[in-house]
Amino acid sequence: MQVKFERVSKRFGAHDVLRSIDLDVADGECLVLLGPSGCGKTTLLRMLAGLDTIDAGAIWIGNRRVNDVAPADRDVAMVFQNYALYPHFSVFDNIAFPLRTRRMGRGEIDRRVRAAAERVGLADLLARRPAQLSGGQQQRVALARAIVRQPTVYLMDEPLSNLDAQLRLQTRTELKRLHQELGTTMIYVTHDQGEAMTLGTRIAIMRDGAIVQAGAPMELYRRPADTFVATFLGSPPMNLIEEARNGTRVLVGVRPEDVDVVSSAATDHDEARTVVAEQLGNETLVTVEYRGQRLIARVAGYRQFEPGQPAWIRLPPDRVLLFDASSGARIDAAAVLPTPSLG
Repeated sequence: MQVKFERVSKRFGAHDVLRSIDLDVADGECLVLLGPSGCGKTTLLRMLAGLDTIDAGAIWIGNRRVNDVAPADRDVAMVFQNYALYPHFSVFDNIAFPLRTRRMGRGEIDRRVRAAAERVGLADLLARRPAQLSGGQQQRVALARAIVRQPTVYLMDEPLSNLDAQLRLQTRTELKRLHQELGTTMIYVTHDQGEAMTLGTRIAIMRDGAIVQAGAPMELYRRPADTFVATFLGSPPMNLIEEARNGTRVLVGVRPEDVDVVSSAATDHDEARTVVAEQLGNETLVTVEYRGQRLIARVAGYRQFEPGQPAWIRLPPDRVLLFDASSGARIDAAAVLPTPSLG
């Protein structure tokens, strides 16, 4: 089902939480709302669910304007950060709860619950209560409770944030598989750029109640609209080096994996100094200092760099972006010729 936000705004007192949001979500896609805490992404999700009212604008689910439609009648299912399970209910009863509120027949409830539980790997745990489950299993119960409703839109509000790192990675993969299998529209809120890049068909990056940029994950990663997007996506973030070009102060942006760094002199490289090398097993992050500025290079884990020793770096011209040093907006390299380099 398609979802549309049309100039949606929200204020809490004197604070603009959302500022004229325009956003279309295509039928069957997974759109990720990504941004720092307090940027308005959860409020936008809650307004779509009907849990918060909107002050201006319109929200559409399919061809129906839902501003004044009760939450129960919007045909959406929301998975919360804290799972919101009933502690005195069994896993079966937690999953079945939304169906019983609809007065669905016992046989249909049993069929749907068992199918949803099987889909998320809970078939053997239906008799347990939440206190007898791990955090990851509780999260699966919340997912199954959403799946069992067969809604037109799934809403996910940081559902993996309470899991440890390994379980987050595993569950993230399962969520992607689930979305591919179900084919249902999903809107997913997170502040984790790894989740956004992995799960999203598209990503909408938010800041201070507005959408800064929306597009396919690699489009945003390779062509960020400004320095906020450039540094919010990627770990480590994009390097930004200040320079002057034709009298204009610009920031030269380059991803760590695109910095060509070697430990011996090379004629087409500029000399720098190794500050620190962080060996992470499969890769090494090398921080170098060049003309009073630092940048990080990502290299293969077997390569050796010693702190304090010289290093030589090169920025491939086809991997460099330019940003206005004052506004942070990306600019056309042709406006500040010649093509920037560190030389």
